[in-house]
Amino acid sequence: MTAHLPLTDFIEYPQDEMLKRAQDNYQQVKRRHSIRSFSDRAVPQAIIEQCILAAGTAPNGANHQPWHFVAISRPEIKAQIRQQAEALEQAFYAGRAGEEWLTALKPLGTDANKPYLEHAPWLIAVFSKKRSEDEGEQKTNYYVHESVGIATGFLIQALHYAGLATLTHTPKPMSFLSKVCGRDNDNERPYMLIIAGYPAADATIPQHATDKKPLHDICDFL
Repeated sequence: MTAHLPLTDFIEYPQDEMLKRAQDNYQQVKRRHSIRSFSDRAVPQAIIEQCILAAGTAPNGANHQPWHFVAISRPEIKAQIRQQAEALEQAFYAGRAGEEWLTALKPLGTDANKPYLEHAPWLIAVFSKKRSEDEGEQKTNYYVHESVGIATGFLIQALHYAGLATLTHTPKPMSFLSKVCGRDNDNERPYMLIIAGYPAADATIPQHATDKKPLHDICDFL
């Protein structure tokens, strides 16, 4: 028989308070911006730990939790990641991406230089897992891409809520992250690299990135 527990921690709010909470959350999440200029100011590991714990609560296929996070603060490892990521990015911006993709990136002002990979105090590499181990038994994971995507969203939100700036980075291919992070096996693959820390004093955001689609463009109510 499947074991179930009573739901004891759900909190129901009056509907006017629900709307206010939804509005407050929207206003807060609107302040999250992808930045590319980070301070090297230290961030305690305890803060990162709590944010990763929040990510680990994400809904996922069969509760197999098909993710692994590697939080990186050591300068020599961040330097390796920067060196290998920039090598890939140079080829990307030299034409491998294709004209349409490069044109789409122009309003953001991005290029192959990624100094934030060393300057930011934390890099968090997110890995997806095809299989999990339960008491020594291997089991297949389900809805891996969807599950890890949700967990990554939870992580970004948690870092923002804690008061940190973030940037998502997805170099192609990302296989070098497996080697650098010691996760080079046939079960795991890099999913995303998240940069986290305080913004530099001169940090900016591209105006283009603030142009968000209105509700009627992103949603239908049936």
